[in-house]
Amino acid sequence: MAKYRAIPDGYMTVGEAAKKMGITVRTLQYYDKEGLLSPSAESAGGRRLYTDKDLIMLHQIASLKSLGFSLNDIKQRLISLETPADVADALTKQADDIRRKIEQLTASLTAVERLKSEVLQMQTVNFKKYADIIVNLQMNNGFYYLIKRFDDDTLDHIRKRFDKESGLNFMDRFDRLSDEIVQLQKEHVPSESEKCQQVVKEYWNLIMEFTNGDRNMLPKLMEIGNIDTAANAWEERQKTVNDYLEPALQIYFSKLGANPFEEVE
Repeated sequence: MAKYRAIPDGYMTVGEAAKKMGITVRTLQYYDKEGLLSPSAESAGGRRLYTDKDLIMLHQIASLKSLGFSLNDIKQRLISLETPADVADALTKQADDIRRKIEQLTASLTAVERLKSEVLQMQTVNFKKYADIIVNLQMNNGFYYLIKRFDDDTLDHIRKRFDKESGLNFMDRFDRLSDEIVQLQKEHVPSESEKCQQVVKEYWNLIMEFTNGDRNMLPKLMEIGNIDTAANAWEERQKTVNDYLEPALQIYFSKLGANPFEEVE
């Protein structure tokens, strides 16, 4: 560290540097103590002197700190600023960090807005359901809004029956099969056809997989799945699926010789 009897041009005291950057002198002293940012020079009287280059480094530190990095992390990220390329590289990395933070904050904001929408549609305060919705939003599960349709017992069953991976896998298979059923409906494939009955069998197997074979859950599922007026695209599709499947399921159960829904009534 160079020493000067007086403060030369291009240098500033710790107080001046702190004022320019809008921080406290104590903060600058702390960064110096921690080896994060030491002043470039010192006066003969012992005054710590900073340069514009130090202020650029300080701006890096402040930006990284605002992004939630620890001081130790910041130490690893600080880059030497000897050439224009060094400065450009530092700014590029800083911009990348900011973009990632923006993406995270945008995702968080979207989740909060969606949760608020779900909360307003629910009739009572239910923090357990709120937590389930948040978890499913974090999982990027597009079916998070279905949670409000389930009662507490069914939700407890889902928590025990599925983990993150198996739950997403199940919903993906259910989604793809529903699309297939909608396509059959568009093509006016008869309920009694082999093609339709094969899809009905797959659909029923999914229901049994969901309930883990517990047919006492069927009335609740019927109530949850009953859609009089569709409020969104998923409900519109599910209404189409229900209308098409109803006669097809009757034929399927007739061939089985028993109607599981009637058995639990």
